[in-house]
Amino acid sequence: MRPRRALLGVSDRTGLVELAAGLAEHQVELVATGGTEQVLRAAGLAVTPLSELTGMAEMLDGRVKTLHPAIHAGILARRDDADHMAQLVERGFTPIDMVVVNLYPFSEVVAAGGTLEQAVEAIDIGGPTLLRAAAKNWRHVAAVSSCDQYQAVLTELEGGALTEAFLAQLAVDVFRLTSAYDALIAEHLGAQVGAASSAAPEHMAISGRLRSSLRYGENPHQRASLYTVGPAARGLAGAEQLQGGELSYTNWLDADSAWRLVSRLPGPGAVVIKHTNPCGAAIGATQAAAFQSAYSCDPRSAYGGVVGINRPLDEETAAAIARHFLELVVAPAITAEGAARLAPRNKLRVLRVPEAPGPRTAREVRSVDGGVLVQDSDPGDDDPAQFQVVSQRQPTPAEWEQLRLAWLLVAGVKSNAIVLCREGMAVGIGAGQMSRVEAIQLAIDRAGDRASGSCLASDAFFPMADNLELAAEGGITAAIHPGGSIRDQEVVAVADREGMALVATGRRHFRH
Repeated sequence: MRPRRALLGVSDRTGLVELAAGLAEHQVELVATGGTEQVLRAAGLAVTPLSELTGMAEMLDGRVKTLHPAIHAGILARRDDADHMAQLVERGFTPIDMVVVNLYPFSEVVAAGGTLEQAVEAIDIGGPTLLRAAAKNWRHVAAVSSCDQYQAVLTELEGGALTEAFLAQLAVDVFRLTSAYDALIAEHLGAQVGAASSAAPEHMAISGRLRSSLRYGENPHQRASLYTVGPAARGLAGAEQLQGGELSYTNWLDADSAWRLVSRLPGPGAVVIKHTNPCGAAIGATQAAAFQSAYSCDPRSAYGGVVGINRPLDEETAAAIARHFLELVVAPAITAEGAARLAPRNKLRVLRVPEAPGPRTAREVRSVDGGVLVQDSDPGDDDPAQFQVVSQRQPTPAEWEQLRLAWLLVAGVKSNAIVLCREGMAVGIGAGQMSRVEAIQLAIDRAGDRASGSCLASDAFFPMADNLELAAEGGITAAIHPGGSIRDQEVVAVADREGMALVATGRRHFRH
């Protein structure tokens, strides 16, 4: 298809003049809306104002300018349908063979903190309508929806015509764009009017923008990409990479686990992640001390791991990190001295995430065969004031500190999950086991001599008394779990018999 007339109306003028000049060289008549027309005239290009086609000026402060039969009939008429073309002639309308539109910057207005009224005014009506009309009639009309497509359009025209395959891809791009645009609007307005807290909506759409195509997924035969969600790139997906090579799919997953978990820790904290599970975690007087304690939990598993820290990455911490083989470090900031210390380790990836996870991660979406599962995120923000001591013995102040830390950490471990803590650090972690008894045994084995005197957290209730019996044999002095088993009294009886302190939280933290 060789276009004879193009309608241009863009808010982002990047590359506009170059595209229009190229179209003019190919004898394409330029028709433009107000602001776009002015830019093209200023560049010395011949352009027909939109009002000459519609016979009317813009109205309602520009809300209505392209919503007119002369425009949409010219776009939607099938060129291979004689009746369609006859109707155009009868009404004095002419075909429009190309639509060049980019949408009002709704996401930019929202990201800049615009008011609800400003966001509403940034909702584009005419733009999506024009693009969808052109995309529906894609065999006869080119729907150009992005500045990034301009050069490809001109290159195609240099070849003589826009091919059917090219036109089809433009149409697909339109429907992907407009669906994401509408999803973003629905999400934002829903949150503004309180709909986000209501029952599950009948329809769900997710607005995503490609950040990067990854080398591959979990395995080389799987394609993978990273998309940012929402009006602006935020959180981990919007992180700045300061050094190192391209991140893989599994790097991103591990970095997410590290960032979510370390952001929960009070004071300077560090975690070491392997296959989305922590193999070490600690808090300390300094960031460097926290990292060293976290790494010492399970140095063998930590080899090649991903590190998360919740304070600026300073020189001392960087020096400690540089002594080990690690894949990636994620932190809220890095000092100049810390960056200089890590620079020689040029294969080590470093991500800067300047904000902790917040409401934007309140929903989790996972795929199943034929559909998706959606749930609220688990914030892991239980109130210790609601915890209940169910044993005869109260935890000591020191045990309370370790129980609270272990309870924060266990929410970031795959079920069945057990965490042993002492002296502000995890000393043993049992993750992803089919049996809770085996998870406890694994945590004790990894802790070795450090298990004695430690405190234990279980992400779900102890289903049998043998769980706590095994913990007592390992020298564990206090435990925390949700409670709620039909055998709770048997479990409490073991705690009392062994002189252990036992706390029930009333909330489970499964992580599958």
